[in-house]
Amino acid sequence: MESSPKSAQSAAGPSPYDTPASAGSRFAIELVAWVAGPWAAAEVAGLAWVALPALLVLVGLPAVFNTPGDKHTDGIATPGPIRIGIEVLLLAVAVGSAWIVWPPWAAIAAALLGIVMVVTGLPRYRWLATGAPEVVSG
Repeated sequence: MESSPKSAQSAAGPSPYDTPASAGSRFAIELVAWVAGPWAAAEVAGLAWVALPALLVLVGLPAVFNTPGDKHTDGIATPGPIRIGIEVLLLAVAVGSAWIVWPPWAAIAAALLGIVMVVTGLPRYRWLATGAPEVVSG
């Protein structure tokens, strides 16, 4: 079932396809990536200092590269498909790193959270994939 925007702005941001559930699960995956990713990078490299550059990259990518009309934040204008790629990268880091450094129950929880992120975000991902065209309410 195709979802249609109710207005030109949702509760979570300017994108009419972003809902509190999709924004919340996406942010939760970012948090998992920000915690587990640097931890796993340091563990795999055997060097604790590797965690800092890994954290800077993982925080910087979603903060700096934004698709116009998607969020309230400014930054470097990025096409929708690139934004999807950034979010897929964060999802992969979150889930993969969780399996490296966390107990199985926590890694399973991270994987389930990733599924929730993808399912709740499908309308937004479709919109981003088409280049995030401006939605006119009316």
